[in-house]
Amino acid sequence: MHEPAKNPPMTQTNTSVSLPATALALLMAEAAAPQETLVPIQVAAPPELRAYRGARTPCELDAPAKETAAMLSGVAVHDLGWLRRVAVEGEDRFRWLSGMVTNTVNELGAQAGAWNLVLNAQGHVLGDLHVWREGNGLSLVIAADQYDRLLAHLERFIIMDDVELAPRSEIALGLAGPLAGELLVRLEMPEPAEPLTSASADWNGLQLRVARAYGLLVPHYELWTQAAGIPALWRALVEAGATAVGAATLEAFRIVEAIPAYGIDIVERDLPQEAVPAPPQVALNFNKGCYQGQEIVERIHSRGSVHRHLRPLEIFGPLPPAGTELMRNDGVTAGEIRSAALLLLATGNRSFALGMIRAEAEISPQRLKPVVGDSEIRSQEFTYAGGTAHILAAPPLLQLS
Repeated sequence: MHEPAKNPPMTQTNTSVSLPATALALLMAEAAAPQETLVPIQVAAPPELRAYRGARTPCELDAPAKETAAMLSGVAVHDLGWLRRVAVEGEDRFRWLSGMVTNTVNELGAQAGAWNLVLNAQGHVLGDLHVWREGNGLSLVIAADQYDRLLAHLERFIIMDDVELAPRSEIALGLAGPLAGELLVRLEMPEPAEPLTSASADWNGLQLRVARAYGLLVPHYELWTQAAGIPALWRALVEAGATAVGAATLEAFRIVEAIPAYGIDIVERDLPQEAVPAPPQVALNFNKGCYQGQEIVERIHSRGSVHRHLRPLEIFGPLPPAGTELMRNDGVTAGEIRSAALLLLATGNRSFALGMIRAEAEISPQRLKPVVGDSEIRSQEFTYAGGTAHILAAPPLLQLS
């Protein structure tokens, strides 16, 4: 069984990590060289690269407060080079894939996607991925730190099926923020209107696929193209007004938006209904056919409860490391921190976390009440060494000024 990561996910530098650098990381290094600048960012030295989701990527590309402001009130462009695409081919692709993942496959719209978990026979989570339908085609998007392991797992279940898993060569840049859609329109790129939908187009000679990802606070987009087109795509986005953002800010927003990462917030001993902080329907479909681990999922669903849940938290006090124990005021253990992040705001920095909380330590939604002088609804207070944590019943209200 995998234990939660005991260190923050970005603690190692390029000198100590034998992971491949993303295409953007290589471009940033070239941007600091005296020859022609491939990306319009003035840097005195190559930015620090750190391990993130199985690849090396720039940690910061601008002042942290400026990066946060771009994500919250403008538009940010960033690396997504740790994502991998795999085409699912063959006549049996729909039936086979539906039997391997927890969410819908056959009922996906022509340009739609869905977040899925991959389970073992005991119903424990082996990993997560996104399934995308493009016309009659199917593809998977998997983070690099899960890629080899999940592909090996899936390949073992291709027995008498006409199915082939074919890695794709496209890579992705990300675009995020409330003005991201406006920037796409201004550049005459596709703009998917709804989360987990996609559109493709020939843009300035590049085959471009824009997928709108899931996000609670701001819109998020993935821009997929061939590696040779990344410099031109990055240049166009930055020159149109996007602020370059590094992985440290992305990681903070991931935590604030309660989007769990496998190996950090979700580990192999977790069950699906424990591990999904949003309504379980986001990753689970209870009306589809059989799939690996379904019996356990259905048993939990019919019983109506699990003993713990991954919950979004706001932290008041020093930022707790992963594994920090949370206590109720009566001294009973309430759960543990899985990941935490500090968000830099002009109105005052705020800290957030994802934590696995025991069900008996929570207050039911019917009993949640606003704290006096605070418009955000929070639950019972938990304590840890030096601070307190509260479950957030709704996405936080973040203000820049």
